[in-house]
Amino acid sequence: MTFSGFKSNDFDVFQVPGLEPRMEMLIERVRPKLEELGAELTPYLTELCGEEMFVHVAKHARRTVNPPKDTWVAWASSKRGYKALPHFEVGMFDTHLFVIFAIIYESPNKTTFAEGLERQLDEVRSSLPGGYYWSMDHMAPHGTLQKDMQDEDYDKIITKLKTVKKAEVMCGLRIDRDDPLTADGDKFLETVRSTFKTLLPLYKMSLS
Repeated sequence: MTFSGFKSNDFDVFQVPGLEPRMEMLIERVRPKLEELGAELTPYLTELCGEEMFVHVAKHARRTVNPPKDTWVAWASSKRGYKALPHFEVGMFDTHLFVIFAIIYESPNKTTFAEGLERQLDEVRSSLPGGYYWSMDHMAPHGTLQKDMQDEDYDKIITKLKTVKKAEVMCGLRIDRDDPLTADGDKFLETVRSTFKTLLPLYKMSLS
């Protein structure tokens, strides 16, 4: 099946009130598209990373009251799960899509990444596009644009990853829901591949 992109009513799923109604619409409208992205991009990521990558579509299974504010598909080097590993994600809030590299709080790779970022900060700053963003909270829809990042912002990321058990970091691209790119399946896939390639050094940094 050819990926068709995201439509306005896909984003509107996150405005449906109540856990069960929202999950029903998410499963019906959005999850099939995330599964398509997973199938389409896994071979590319496996080749890009030089190791087998496995796809994981968010299930939101632990939720009992609060409806999800976002959803995603993730890729990591384990078939069993992705949360304890550095990984890539494509996901969405009601306002935008995100295409990111992430290390969340469950991963022991935080310190490795922090030390790598400290050593290679100049290379990272020069290689990432100014329109990419950094965030330290995967539940927050916004972060700080790369072009606005100051020395103290990187220092905060590095220190927090080294010292705070539940620290996490994400970096990547945010695409507004009204951007025509979201609805163009081929161009969106091309953008995701390009973004993952640009983010690959961060992924490698988290492993060495």
